[in-house]
Amino acid sequence: MKGNVVPMFDPPGPPDQKPEGAPARPLLRLTGISKTYANNTVALEGVDLDIRPGEFLTLLGPSGCGKSTLLKMIAGLAAPSTGTIDWPQSSYDALGEPDRLLGFVFQEPTLLPWRTVFDNVYLPLKLAGQRKAAVRERIMEVLAQVGLTRFANAYPRELSGGMKMRVSIARALVTNPRVLLMDEPFAALDEITRTKLNNDLLKLFAKQNLTVIFVTHSVYESVYLSSRIVVMSARPGRVSSDMTIDAPYPRDEEFRTSTIYNDYCRRASEALRQAMAESPEEPE
Repeated sequence: MKGNVVPMFDPPGPPDQKPEGAPARPLLRLTGISKTYANNTVALEGVDLDIRPGEFLTLLGPSGCGKSTLLKMIAGLAAPSTGTIDWPQSSYDALGEPDRLLGFVFQEPTLLPWRTVFDNVYLPLKLAGQRKAAVRERIMEVLAQVGLTRFANAYPRELSGGMKMRVSIARALVTNPRVLLMDEPFAALDEITRTKLNNDLLKLFAKQNLTVIFVTHSVYESVYLSSRIVVMSARPGRVSSDMTIDAPYPRDEEFRTSTIYNDYCRRASEALRQAMAESPEEPE
C-alpha cells in the first residue's frame, strides 16, 4: 500500500511550523520491500512506502513486526531480500551509492564509557577525518541544543538514562543529517523523562528542519510526535494502514489533553488492532 501524499498542516501557521505542503517527489521511496532470513523467517513482505521531506513519520506496530529491520535497511545497515530503496532527491557517490545524510539513534545510547560526552559526540566527525579543534564549536552547539553544555566533560557513568539518550541524539545531529532515524529511543525511560524528551525532540524537529523516521510500539507517543503514522502488521511486517495526524506544531501538554489527541489515539489503537487481526502469525 502506497503512502498517501497529503499536506501535513493547514497553512498559514506559526513561524516554527513546518513549511506548507510537500514537494512532488518523495525524499525516499520503498517499493516491494521484503526480508527473509537464512532460517526462512519472513520478517517483512511487500512494503511500499513514500516518505516526504519534512515529515515526522512513525512506524507503529507490535514487537517482531520488522520495524527496526526496515529502519536498518533505510540506513543501509541491512539489505532487503527483494524490492528497492530509492532516494529520488539524493546525490550519488562514485560507487553509485546515495548520499543519504542520515543520523541514527538506536534503542540504547551505545556510548563509549572511556570517552567524555564531548568526545562521544565528536566520534562520527573523527571517523570522517575532521580535526577536533575545527569542529569544537559545532559539537558545543549540538550539546547546547540537547541541554548538555555543562556536561561536556562528564563520562557516561555520571549521567542519567535520559542524559545518555540526549548524548546519543547529539551524536546523530552533529553531522547535520537530512534524515534522523530513531529506533524506539525512549522505550526504556521512565514516563516523566520520556515525556520531556518527546517535547525536546519536537523542538529539534522544527528547528533543524529534519525528516524523522521514528519506530515505536506506543500509540500515545506516535500520535503526539507524528505528522504521519504507518501501522504495520505482525510478522511478516506489512503496511496495514497509513494515517495523517492533522494537528499543527508546536505541540504541548494542552495537545496531550485535547479531544483531537484522544480521537487520534483511538483511531491509531483501532488501526493497530486491525493490523494484528490481519496477521497470520503471532509476534514473538
